[in-house]
Order: sequence, then structure tokens, then C-alpha cells
Amino acid sequence: METIFGNLQGLKTSQLKQLQRLYHQRIPGDRITTPEFSQRLAAISTEINHPVCIYLNRRGQVIRVGVGTPRQTQIPPLELPRYGAERLSGVRCIATHLKSEPPNEAALTAMALQRLDALVVLNITGTGFTRRGGGATGYVKEAYLAHLTPQDSRTLITTPAGLKVDEKQVQSPSWNISPPLDLEDLAQQDLIDLVENLEAEFQREFIAQEVDADRDRVLIVGLMTDEMTPQQFQDTLAELARLVDTAGGEVLQTIQQKRSRIHPQTVVGEGKVQEIALTAQTLGVNLVVFDRDLSPSQVRNLEAQIGVRVVDRTEVILDIFAQRAQSRAGKLQVELAQLEYMQPRLTGRGRAMSRLGGGIGTRGPGETKLETERRAIGQRISRLQKEVNQLQAHRSRLRQRRQHREVPSVALVGYTNAGKSTLLNALTNAEVYTADQLFATLDPTTRRLVIPHGETDEPQEILITDTVGFIHELPPSLMDAFRATLEEVTEADALLHLVDLSHPAWLRHIRSVREILAQMPVTPGPALVVFNKIDLANSETLALAREEFPLAVFISASQRLGLETLRQRLGQLIEYAVDSR
Repeated sequence: METIFGNLQGLKTSQLKQLQRLYHQRIPGDRITTPEFSQRLAAISTEINHPVCIYLNRRGQVIRVGVGTPRQTQIPPLELPRYGAERLSGVRCIATHLKSEPPNEAALTAMALQRLDALVVLNITGTGFTRRGGGATGYVKEAYLAHLTPQDSRTLITTPAGLKVDEKQVQSPSWNISPPLDLEDLAQQDLIDLVENLEAEFQREFIAQEVDADRDRVLIVGLMTDEMTPQQFQDTLAELARLVDTAGGEVLQTIQQKRSRIHPQTVVGEGKVQEIALTAQTLGVNLVVFDRDLSPSQVRNLEAQIGVRVVDRTEVILDIFAQRAQSRAGKLQVELAQLEYMQPRLTGRGRAMSRLGGGIGTRGPGETKLETERRAIGQRISRLQKEVNQLQAHRSRLRQRRQHREVPSVALVGYTNAGKSTLLNALTNAEVYTADQLFATLDPTTRRLVIPHGETDEPQEILITDTVGFIHELPPSLMDAFRATLEEVTEADALLHLVDLSHPAWLRHIRSVREILAQMPVTPGPALVVFNKIDLANSETLALAREEFPLAVFISASQRLGLETLRQRLGQLIEYAVDSR
């Protein structure tokens, strides 16, 4: 039996059957509607005293019957025949309206969200008239034809990474509404001609907007809750934009919302989800990134309503780590983190995941594809865990060998993009990859460094290790997977905590690093705070840092400023750390 959507309360069986019979109607492929079909729809709507919406494909077949307004009966994006900013969905809607007025904004927004070929609104009087030979029919007073129109691509200005975007700047779709038409005029409209012309314009506009075909076109969604200050919220959004850029995405726009608490189903409210969906399809976005971790059910709900892929902050970080890992150890640890993140998110990945297996040995009760995949991932996680443990043991033996030779060690720690690799290169002439990106280096690199002894000023050799960059709210799966990397921190005699003084949130970065260090299973050694990029910081920030951290060292690794002072202080730090053992 064909499904009828919407508010069906109070409908009689005979009325439901009339609605079901609409599925057997067919309209010529090149016509938007016919007078007979429109009058029949108006008659049913008059009888049940509710608006009715009929959705047809381009072959003129009825694919959905709904009782309610276009907003109430709209088709979820994932159920549409096709969906994208460069074309229309291949579906049109014929809707009845009980008042005599042009299509309202809610109906037009629903048209834009679904990218309908066209929206026809039939205004009916509600009284009807009797045709010769009997049979009441609803009287269509007037009809309106609405469709989307391409926007001037010059108005779709992309948002630079990290730039705050006011919600009022969110792009709204453009549409065209005809003057009132009678049914004969409406029936003369050529659907094929209308759709082909519109899609040619959308295609031209889409190509004009494209920045880089190889990069994801990203919409960032930020939610500010009561426990965040406005500055913390803006810092979080700016950092997420940097993460997206580092991962290879192009941030087109940022949507913000303030709520007292997170919506359990969709994080943001229903109205905001509609706005996100509308902005995504207007700008041609193919990825929506949220500034917080999402549960598997929230991802499914959001993707169903928005119609494009939705990821959270952790998934972006995991993607960057996957791109950056070079060594076998790094790749193992990244895969382990990704599988641990993916495992609870398998449920609800579509019908294919719940089908029974086929072929010899899988018939009978068997197990679902979902269970098979979950079991395979579990086995892979166990295998990777063993390999990571073996690497951990190997690194431990190397460290013991170094300690046996009594060579002191220092671990470089700091927020991502603080300049740790640049400093390592400047101090040791190493050739570690550096870039103005988050997590530019992932694998730990150890180099020898000669510094003056803390007491005698005699040259002494130490080992200095560049570790993975820290980040605010480092995902727990990464903390677990990168044990071997982070152990370089706990096993070092001392820490060199590098801070990017040119970053507006430098104080928050210091707190984040200290919070992560406090979670280490072994208490790290003494730390020396070193402020980097002083050539880019303003005088007020420098004065504040000197007041707050009087024992800190101030350098510019890229300009090689203050490095001699740093070597002297490193010698004193090592002397203190070794004496404190």
C-alpha cells in the first residue's frame, strides 16, 4: 500500500483511499500539471479541509502524497533522486492552500531545501461547485508557479579561514514567483524547457564558485553554550577553521548559534538545522563540520536532514593525522585511533549494513553484515594494539640504552603550530618538515644537541625530541593511540614548553598543554617555558608574558633570535633535572 505522509488524524477510510489513488495518476512528462489533476487535488483537499502536497518525478509519476504544507511534508534530502547545488532534484510539488494568497516563505524555503524543479500552489475557495452529471470538485481560485533562480556567483563570497561570520550574512536562496495563473495557463507551461534552462544556469554558477575541485567545500557550525565565554568560542571556531584548512578543506562560511544546552538529537535546534541545510545547498557545500564531538545518532540525524556528509572536530583531527603520519609507528597508531573512533559509529550506516551475507557458508541464521564488519574491526584493533605495544617496548629499550650511557634528554612540547620543529631545526640543523599548519609533524624526531654545562660551561651533549603538537581537548582515542609518542614526554629528564606568543589565545594554549601533561601516567620532569615568535607579537603581549612568566625565555626560532640564551638556560635546566633524580 502506498504511503501517505503528514497529519492523518480524523481522516475517513474513504478519504484515505482517495489520497492513495493519486499514486496511480500520471501527468505528461513535459507538463507541470493538468487542469483535471489540479481540480481533483483541490476537491480532495476541500473535502478533508487540509492542505495536500503531491510530489511528482520528471516522468510525471506521483512519488509522494502528503497531508499538510510543503514544509510539513517535504522529502528528506537523502531520499531525493539527486541532490546538489549544480542541479535540481528532479521532483516537483503541487500543493493546495486554503487561503487566497501567494506562496509563503515557509513553502518557498521547503522548495529551496529540496531543490524542487518547481512548486505549484493551488489556492482553493473551500466551497466547491457541482459539475453537470454530479460529483463535487474543489474550485481552484488561482494558481502560482514558483521555482529557484541562480544567484549571481559574485555575491557568494567565501569566508577566509578563522574569520568570524555574522549570521545575517548567511546566503539566502533566490526564487521566482509567477503572477496569479488560471489552470489553462498553468497547463501550458513547458516543464522540460524550464528545468533545462535552470540547470544550465546552475551548472555555470557552480563552476564559477568552485575554488578547487580537489578540496572539500566546508560549512563550519559552531555552538556556544553557557559554560563558554565569547572569546573562547571565537578562538575555538578560528582553530577549527585552521584544522579544516590543514586537512585540505575550503571554509566557505561559518554558522553560529547560542544555546543554553546541546540539543540531544541534532546538537542545534530544528530551525537552525533547516538554515544549515539551506546554506549548504545554496553554497554547494559537500561537508559540514561541527565544532564539538557528535554522537553516532546525531551524525545520522543531521546527515538525513542536511543531505551532505557531517563530521565533528575529532574526525578532522584524525584525518590530518592520517595525512601526516610518515613512519610505520605513526601509521599504525593513526589506524588504531581511526578504527576505535569508527567502531561505535557503524550502526545505522544504511540498509547495506544490515543485510544477511550471501554465498556458500553464509546461509541460514548466519550474522549480519554489520556484525561481520564490527567483528573484523575488533580483530584489527586487537592486532594493532599488540603491534603498538611491541613498538612501545622497542622504544623503551632504546631509551634505556640512552639512559645507560647517561645522556640527558629534553622533550619539546607545546600547542600545535607553536614552532617546535622550526626550533629543533634551528638548534640542531635537523631537516624536520615545517609548515604554518596544525600538526605539520607527527612522528617524534630525536637529535643530538651540544649545550654549555649548567655549572662549568663545558660543552655537553644532550638529546632533544620533537613531539606531536598538543591541542585543546585532544581526543581520548588519540591519547591512547599515541602512547608511544607521548611516552617520550614522560621519560625525558626535562621539558621545553614552547608557546606561540603571536597567537591571541596563547594563555589558553599554555593551560591546555598543562592539562594534557597532568593526565600522563608518569609525572613529567621540570619544564622551561619558552615563548616563540616574539618578532610577530606586539609590545603589550610581550610585557604581559614577562610579568606572568618571569623565568621564561623569549626567542624567535625562524629569525634565530635568543637561541644562545636558550642554550644557556637549557644547560641550567638539565643540571637541575639530573640533580633532582
